[in-house]
Amino acid sequence: MQPDRSVALAFGGLAAMAAAIGIGRFVYTPILPAMLTALGWSKSDAGLVASANFLGYFIGALLAGRSFAVAQPRRWLLTALVVSAVSTAAMALPSDILSFVCLRFIGGAASAFVIVCASTLVLERLSVSGRASLSAIHFAGVGFGIMISAIAVSAMLAWGAPWRGLWIGSGSIAMLAAICAALLIPVADNVGAKPKPATPSAKPSGMSAMIVAYGLFGFGYVITATFLVTIVRLTPEIRPLEPWVWTLFGLAAIPSVTVWGWLGKRIGILNAYAVACAIEAIGVAASVEWVTIAGVCFSALLLGGTFMGITALGFMAAQVLSAGNPHQAFGRMTASFSIGQMAGPLLAGFLSERSGDFRVASLIAVAALIAATALALWTSFTAARPVNT
Repeated sequence: MQPDRSVALAFGGLAAMAAAIGIGRFVYTPILPAMLTALGWSKSDAGLVASANFLGYFIGALLAGRSFAVAQPRRWLLTALVVSAVSTAAMALPSDILSFVCLRFIGGAASAFVIVCASTLVLERLSVSGRASLSAIHFAGVGFGIMISAIAVSAMLAWGAPWRGLWIGSGSIAMLAAICAALLIPVADNVGAKPKPATPSAKPSGMSAMIVAYGLFGFGYVITATFLVTIVRLTPEIRPLEPWVWTLFGLAAIPSVTVWGWLGKRIGILNAYAVACAIEAIGVAASVEWVTIAGVCFSALLLGGTFMGITALGFMAAQVLSAGNPHQAFGRMTASFSIGQMAGPLLAGFLSERSGDFRVASLIAVAALIAATALALWTSFTAARPVNT
């Protein structure tokens, strides 16, 4: 593959990740406060709708690894991108909880197909062509999509757009990004060679602990990632920060995979995973314990700067710990992560209805991230061989 085509392919991956994940999956966070006000939802309602998206992601991840999708990844990628954009815009239509739950479930399933199929089309080709370093561009799409959608939602709110208009505008941006992905990701696989299959290694050490740690990470990050803008709106002292906090989160996420990948090469993947989880725990705690403009900005930077890095580090660790069967390991990691993500918003909504804020739920999330840190360090210490890139 020519260098310029490799770059185009990487940016195609960026566009796909921005459309389905950065926008389709995470735009719910900046739109949620307007929906709470207009629809009179309880926080439990908001948590239920959020969890439906993560349940869809879980089901979609299981289906996307099946042979029918693996055989035609580009077709399924483009289909999922369209479904993601349409289901995002369609959130403007209903007013009942069941319809919102169904739409977010569909969008979550589509986002999982995009992750799996885009990785098949982009990351493997870049690796075989000797341009694996460009994969950071692919992963930066999540932060880029979050940042673009946050700016767009803030602008639309400033122009007086109702919550329905926010969904239509976000879905339209996602569709434009999907078109870019279709143009940049070619049909033919012209890399010229296939990656070598993984060589079976010794019995894996620490895989089960990492699966648990990954689920704890999913639980630990998702409460703040779902309700951060709502926390800002419900706190008068920091309410002026509402148009900017999610933009800051997305901006911090853009370089995070590159930064954490670099650190993983120097101190080991598992050690970097532990450090990132510990830093994220500080960010989650700051969102409810340091409720000032400075504190919430600090929280957004730490959370945005770690969540995609931890996601990538977890899969890097699983690839080495899987004893020559990475696909199975990735599936188990994804399942654990999805369960954590589903549980987080449900628990946060339930507890916030009784306590009046998200402090208790967020501190439970902090404990989960500290436990993930400990498990990663334990795995690093006890693994049969070091986990490095």
